[in-house]
Amino acid sequence: MRKLPHIRWMIVALIFFASILNYIDRQTLSILAPTIQGDLGLSNEDYASVLNWFLVAYTAASLLSGRIVDKLGVRWSLALFVGWWSIANMATGLARSFASLAACRFFLGLGEAGNWTAAPKAVSEWFPAKERGIAIGIYTMGATVGASVAPILIVALASWHSWQAAFIVTGIAGLLWLIPWLWLYRRPEEHPRITEKERLLLANDPARTQKLATGNSGQDWGKWYQLFARREVWLLIFGRMLTDPVWYFFQFWFAKYLYDARGLQQNQLSVTWVVFLAADIGVLGGGWLSGLLIKRQIAPANSRLFTMLGCAALVPAAALIPHVSSVGFVLAVGMIAVLAHMAWLVNLSALVVDVVPQRSLGFIFGIVATGSSLGGLMMNRAVGNLVTHHSYDPAFTAMLVMHPLAWLLLWRLRSRRPETSANPAT
Repeated sequence: MRKLPHIRWMIVALIFFASILNYIDRQTLSILAPTIQGDLGLSNEDYASVLNWFLVAYTAASLLSGRIVDKLGVRWSLALFVGWWSIANMATGLARSFASLAACRFFLGLGEAGNWTAAPKAVSEWFPAKERGIAIGIYTMGATVGASVAPILIVALASWHSWQAAFIVTGIAGLLWLIPWLWLYRRPEEHPRITEKERLLLANDPARTQKLATGNSGQDWGKWYQLFARREVWLLIFGRMLTDPVWYFFQFWFAKYLYDARGLQQNQLSVTWVVFLAADIGVLGGGWLSGLLIKRQIAPANSRLFTMLGCAALVPAAALIPHVSSVGFVLAVGMIAVLAHMAWLVNLSALVVDVVPQRSLGFIFGIVATGSSLGGLMMNRAVGNLVTHHSYDPAFTAMLVMHPLAWLLLWRLRSRRPETSANPAT
């Protein structure tokens, strides 16, 4: 059988495209919100409730999907998740009321969470520690590319036919993605097309070898219910809970902010692509920088945390947005905040992979992602109330403190001694 060089990069490329679809599908509603609200008669608080039904399902699926990934493996679990959310997205185009729209977004959330629990386990299986940051950055960039492309693509599809067509066309794209994924993905130990060079690269990585040995020997963090007693798990949960609301805000509310507070029309909202372009730079730059520190013999966990410190200093710039005069400045400040947040997120994701034993990685990533969803739920409820009764300003002000506070908590995960392992908790 013909060998394929660099299979690991082909795999991360497919996950990158899955992440693009993941974010296009979730962004479609927010981009078309003014039209859909008018068509279905939804208030701002109704819109916030629809978003929260998505996040309720996303929260529950974060826990469940991690267990599915650990049981079924990456190949079949990710195929299940992408197929599920693609069908749910197509069904959204058939929604005719608040209830049906909320139900469709609920089912979308059940599927979409799994992308972010399967992807890091694929990275842990296929990448040595020094490449994990950039690999996670690549597939995370799929989210930001999806968010960048979505305003242009979705507005074009809605203008060409209808808002319903935007949901159906993007859902079909997800079903087509399943074909190359099921053909390509296997674990390295089972893959018939892996080259000897790539096999030796993975076999000679001490961090990956120790994580595999730990996971397979059973000398890990205990049974699944015992994981909730781990200090590391709770620090990671609160790290996501405090900071991911910033990303959710820019996904779900920033276009509406420009429409409501800055006077842009719906056909002008495609300008938000520049903010998500900055996010692309953030995920690649953040992964590259922490990888560079690892190559300079800084422990993996510390490399992530030093990079995250710089990010925590930049995200608070978002608090300036209500106080700048022009839309151009609003977009520029938003670009800085989103770039820094996504560099933060890719390193926080890599930190989970560094710290957590192999056997429990999918489930713990799901637990940590639950913190993200809970933070998003609270943010949506608060912003929906603020927009109805006050303004967007307090939401931006809150961004002054969220990342610095989270960094102070996560600093406790630093490695206190030189190590050869990417698992400082062992």
